[in-house]
Amino acid sequence: MTLTVVLADDQALLRSAFRVLVDSEPGMRVVGEAADGAEAVRLARAERPDVVLMDIRMPGMDGLAATREICSDPQLAGVRVVMLTTFEVDEYVVQSLRAGASGFLGKGAEPEELLAAIRIAAAGEALLSPAATKGLIATFLASGGAVPADPSPSLDALTAREREVLVHVAGGLSNDEIGERLAVSPLTVKTHVNRAMAKLGARDRAQLVMLAYESGLVRPRPRAD
Repeated sequence: MTLTVVLADDQALLRSAFRVLVDSEPGMRVVGEAADGAEAVRLARAERPDVVLMDIRMPGMDGLAATREICSDPQLAGVRVVMLTTFEVDEYVVQSLRAGASGFLGKGAEPEELLAAIRIAAAGEALLSPAATKGLIATFLASGGAVPADPSPSLDALTAREREVLVHVAGGLSNDEIGERLAVSPLTVKTHVNRAMAKLGARDRAQLVMLAYESGLVRPRPRAD
């Protein structure tokens, strides 16, 4: 099965480099390029790609607005968005995740990281690049940053085990790692994760991470000076 990708970035040279990289990888193919957010949305609707690599800052409709439009469209529920940013500690990162993005990656990432990001996002996993600390989201949520306050989601529908799994998901653990900690199989963990997503209306694991912090289930850790 071939993973299809749309590239959205206002720098033509960067798009060309990404296209060469993706098209040279077996099982991946670029199906469109966009220089702004509006074109990215149009291509997402026309091509229904598995993943959109979306630059945060673009002229006209920026990546944040385009991500929100793509991820709020029920007909594009299978399209995952990975935000590309020059500065990985970016004020728009949390907003991007809230808009529905599956994660973000620095433009300086190694080729293997970019290809892995496409696979991870297409599989519905949360993606935080290695250079981005796990406390980044927590820091923004704790400080407020430039992010407007949203009503805290209710976790009442979750079972005790689903809450426990959600805590580990918010800690950045994989299904295998969670399974080892809880002494259950990765398949069982995946079932709990899928049920939690369904009950909370989350698109993927990245959204679960946001909900875990916003609900207060997971408390931000103070950043060390």
